[in-house]
Amino acid sequence: MDERAFLGAGMKFPPQIDPGTGRFAVSAGTQSVRESVYLILMTNRGERWLEPEFGSQMLNYAFMDASPTMLRLLSDSLRDLLLRQEPRIREVEVEVDPAAKDGCLLVSIRYAVANSSTRDNLVFPFYLNAAPEEEP
Repeated sequence: MDERAFLGAGMKFPPQIDPGTGRFAVSAGTQSVRESVYLILMTNRGERWLEPEFGSQMLNYAFMDASPTMLRLLSDSLRDLLLRQEPRIREVEVEVDPAAKDGCLLVSIRYAVANSSTRDNLVFPFYLNAAPEEEP
């Protein structure tokens, strides 16, 4: 099977207009997989009423103390849901940096793209208490 056919193509996230064609921009291959992983993390489970099981439950951890137990629960939960919801990835590793700065945990996700030797990673900032303040 052709790797590009397996990985597919779809509308770029976040949505953008291709200046050359005036149509929605498209992402394909490993970029499509990366955007899908990000979208899963950014979507709260139940937010999509036609797909109520899609997304993560990261907001459940928002006001918890950043204890080793909470960090492990978050890490395991994210790993399991990414493997369940994104069939184009395998060998998912999730690490949560416990040195939260200004209430932000850095979630590092490493994965292999299925049916290929491509490996990728994503660092996702997760704010425990509030959104970051903009600097003046």
